[in-house]
Amino acid sequence: MTQTTFETPGAEQLGTWRELLVGRYAPVAAVLAGGVLLEASNVYITTSLLPTIVADIGGEQYYAWTMTSFLTASIITAMLVSRILTRYGSVNAYVAAFGLFAVGSLLAALSPNMLALLVGRAVQGLGGGLLAGLGYALLQRALPQRLWARGAALVSAMWGVGNILGPLAGGLFAQFDSWRGAFGLLVASSAVLIVMTVRVIPRTAKGTPSDAVPLASLLLLTLSVAAVSIAGIVPHGIATIATIALGLGFGAWFIDHDRRAHGAVLPAVTFHRGSTLPWVYVTVGVLAFGIGTEAFIPYFGQEVGGLAPLVAGFLGAAISLGWSLSQIASATATRRQTVRRLTTAGPLVLGVGLALYGGLTVEAPSGWLVLGWFFALFAAGTGIGIAFPHLTVSAFASSSSEEEGAKAASGINTVFIIASAFSAALAGVLVNLGDSVVDSAHLLLFAFAAVAALGVVPAARATLTERNTNGDRR
Repeated sequence: MTQTTFETPGAEQLGTWRELLVGRYAPVAAVLAGGVLLEASNVYITTSLLPTIVADIGGEQYYAWTMTSFLTASIITAMLVSRILTRYGSVNAYVAAFGLFAVGSLLAALSPNMLALLVGRAVQGLGGGLLAGLGYALLQRALPQRLWARGAALVSAMWGVGNILGPLAGGLFAQFDSWRGAFGLLVASSAVLIVMTVRVIPRTAKGTPSDAVPLASLLLLTLSVAAVSIAGIVPHGIATIATIALGLGFGAWFIDHDRRAHGAVLPAVTFHRGSTLPWVYVTVGVLAFGIGTEAFIPYFGQEVGGLAPLVAGFLGAAISLGWSLSQIASATATRRQTVRRLTTAGPLVLGVGLALYGGLTVEAPSGWLVLGWFFALFAAGTGIGIAFPHLTVSAFASSSSEEEGAKAASGINTVFIIASAFSAALAGVLVNLGDSVVDSAHLLLFAFAAVAALGVVPAARATLTERNTNGDRR
């Protein structure tokens, strides 16, 4: 099947950050970015609050399941974004997403025990998966083509911003023993965004999705993510290896089934010969995989560098800071050759940054070495930021069909969540294999750096010129 490619607009057609952030499209951008920010910051708010929550309502044995229930529910709705968007239209889809997130947050705020909290987290996840996917899928429909790259940068930068705001907000509420108030804040934020959605989001036509709901694919992928998530809480050793292998097996089964299924999760163009979309998804997965180190950076900062918890927390935000700032600059690139170089360099820069941080992690580091940690992690985040917005645009351009293009773009979020779940599980395994904290840091960082560097290959393939509808090259 033939495909069209994204054509770089001429200089007179280029959009500007001013047009997106303070001009005509600013309200739309606020809703798209706000939904992803809610999803991103919620993860870290909850992580920061968990010790306080457990001390209040108990359930320490289910500590890790607060993330498992959220991620698994997010995967389910993230894979249905394009269908929900087609069937119900943009405004109804967004209102439903914010509504589910608000209901889940309210259930969490009122939870008398851990079981109730897990239910609230699952409902939050249903809304969050929709919000993150809609933030990418609606870029194509709510913004003109000249603003796609900048819109993609803004939306994906919210993951980095959430990584900073989430721990700070969670820590502040925990400081005052008001964890329920944090979830109340999420309810209020959702309500404000619902009002904005109804007022500013362009209404899209409703229709009938071309495919049936892919129940079998959904089940296989959910089982894959759940198995990998469980790997982080089972006894380390054979059980961990077995659950990760089981998750990988379900994942391979999912890909094989989705390739042959009439109703599939991934867009049909993913499996077309010569399509670059599979390479886009692999590259996104590699970049997301590198983020799995973030959870342990504050731990390494305190245990190896002797940093205070607050300072170690800021060290943990260095990747997110590099990611957020570099995206803003990278999104302004429009020349085909420049875009290709940035996209290809992204995984390599990520790998070099992680390896440099690993090399600087030694016993009793000097103050200069600790400062070097920050710059190394910032560089790693830069690798993610310079590539990510262009991958989103490549996904849009993978099909001439608007529905398939939206499905391809929302698939980025699905791949991102899956890769994050796998990387978190593997990170936990590697950290526990070390004989000391420094050994654990080296195992984690050098292994993840190697995986990131290998991402140069799919990144280069993701930026290859595809054939247009007439079969010639462009």
